[in-house]
Amino acid sequence: MHIDELMQDNLDLVFGERDASRRLAAIRRIYDADAELHEPHRSARGHQAICDAVGDLLAHLPADFGFTAIRPASGHNGLGRLQWRAGPPGGPAAATGVDVAHVEGGLIRALHVFLDQDDI
Repeated sequence: MHIDELMQDNLDLVFGERDASRRLAAIRRIYDADAELHEPHRSARGHQAICDAVGDLLAHLPADFGFTAIRPASGHNGLGRLQWRAGPPGGPAAATGVDVAHVEGGLIRALHVFLDQDDI
């Protein structure tokens, strides 16, 4: 899978999915079994823990809140980055940030989430 496709799937199918079973299925497809998710205030390891961490984040956001890529992901030598914005559809960005992924064998091995603002 191309780095842009992998990281866009992560944004849409993981961070954009409020249904835990669909989110876990996507995580199993795009993350390594021992993958790590590092957010500013917590880390999670493994498919279920990543699913739970994302679910906790989404539970604290309004139902219409979504994540959108600002531009296609770029990457090389096993690292990729994707700039994103978060907020209501068609509304102003409530937050912006960058995901940096370590990719091995076409799967995300580690994802580091950087927030430009600390509001979400």
